[in-house]
Amino acid sequence: MSRTVRFQRFAWAFLAYLLVVILFGAWVRISGSGDGCGSHWPTCHGEVLPPAPETKTVIEFTHRLTSGLCGLFGLLLVGWARRISRPVFLASLATLFFLLVEAFIGAVLVKKQLVAGDASVSRAVVIALHLTNTMLLTASAATAAWWAAPGGSRRRLPAPQGLLAAALAMLVLTNMSGAVTALGDTLFPIQPAFGGDLLAKVRSDLSASHHFLVRLRILHPVIAVAAAALVLGVFGRLLRSDRRPLFRWGASLVAAEVVLGVGNVWLAAPGWMQILHLLAAQALWIAVWLTTLEVWPTAASAAANWSGTAASRQPAA
Repeated sequence: MSRTVRFQRFAWAFLAYLLVVILFGAWVRISGSGDGCGSHWPTCHGEVLPPAPETKTVIEFTHRLTSGLCGLFGLLLVGWARRISRPVFLASLATLFFLLVEAFIGAVLVKKQLVAGDASVSRAVVIALHLTNTMLLTASAATAAWWAAPGGSRRRLPAPQGLLAAALAMLVLTNMSGAVTALGDTLFPIQPAFGGDLLAKVRSDLSASHHFLVRLRILHPVIAVAAAALVLGVFGRLLRSDRRPLFRWGASLVAAEVVLGVGNVWLAAPGWMQILHLLAAQALWIAVWLTTLEVWPTAASAAANWSGTAASRQPAA
């Protein structure tokens, strides 16, 4: 097995681990464990190892440990990428950078006590920025793995560049609004509602007497529907020219995300559904990002040249 193939497998495994840590971070919010270590960071209640921890302390401290391992794996990714190719190395550096930003945002949330029951505008803004950085992080890690693939000839496709750029922007906006909505669902939980009861609940949420997080709930579904239609249009156009697995998976993920989104609304956003919804959202984002790398003329041709050159230099091991 060549060095490049081993690196690519590690890079994909690292991306999968990142997703697990991201989902665990969502569980920290859902379980109200964000203040499990108090306002201390990176220590927990001022200790390296918290004595006699509560359940929420165990949850928060475990999340910090798993996040810390991301940093170590990120350093390994960068060191290994130097032996693969310059573009893969740069993508790995970007991954490490966004990991550091992720840690910084996490520290701000803890130090400023924008956790647990805090329902401030500041927390909503930081949470939205946090998820945006998470998307940049997973995109960078996916790029490192994707560009490390052995080169090969591919049929050039008519790339819908404008639609792709709009789809990426809409997915970022959808995830930002989703982060704020998820925060509202956690802090202001509701009972499941169906049919007319659901519509009545939506109208009630828009009342000026409600907290701003409750009033903003309606925005995410509207933005998400527009984003789903746009992304599905991108994959539909690409599939007319080439039915490669990436495009088929992308189209399937759009459908899955819509189903999960509807279920999330109907069931009043239970924790397990929020986790599944977030996982599908991250998978869809990665699929659209990799599609952009695959068909965008500059990125596609450059990646093919880079990977082909790297493969020709790698001895079999």
